[in-house]
Amino acid sequence: TNLSRLGAEIVLWSSEEFGFCEVEDDFASTSSIMPQKKNPDAAELLRAKAPRIVGNLTALYGVLHGLPLTYNKDLQEDKEGLFDSVDTLEICLEAAAEMLRNISFNDSVMAEASADEFLAATDLADLLAKRGVPFREAHNIVGTLVRSAIDQGKKLSEFDLDTLKKHSQHFDDEYYLVLGAKSGVESKVSAGGTAKKRVSEQISLAWEELSRHKQ
Repeated sequence: TNLSRLGAEIVLWSSEEFGFCEVEDDFASTSSIMPQKKNPDAAELLRAKAPRIVGNLTALYGVLHGLPLTYNKDLQEDKEGLFDSVDTLEICLEAAAEMLRNISFNDSVMAEASADEFLAATDLADLLAKRGVPFREAHNIVGTLVRSAIDQGKKLSEFDLDTLKKHSQHFDDEYYLVLGAKSGVESKVSAGGTAKKRVSEQISLAWEELSRHKQ
């Protein structure tokens, strides 16, 4: 299931709409009808293999659910599902490892996406909450502000301070600092958060886990 979710992420991220990454040609193919399209085949197959293995497990549950205690001949039906699951998982792990080893990420596109000011809406609500505004009220204030920006075709940073004050007297120049992509990313400092320090911790933990398995 985790491999399936990984495959789904890569399919999404490598699409034209996102463009966050590109799978190497060995793990992709062209569309049968659209020459310009590149399909992340390995990722799509990873996504599709989980139901197959879950199906094998479900079939085995079906065999077991009506059996009395001790061995019954029904249990010979475990072999086909077990062997297929092992073979499928081994192929999936090998394909996933090679695909990730050769995948490329588009930093500039991801940086541009993370700079979308609407992503900072929750941070703006947090800013108001830190200043004593109940979060439910802060949520409503920022939601109204976002709706106003959308209706006017504006970015959140394009509102002047006088306009912001009409939404809440608690807004000041820190509002504009919160809208910066780096500020939003770095503000998530809890375990597993997006701050660089936290991401580095997770990378270190992953390497430690890999080293432990190799030993």
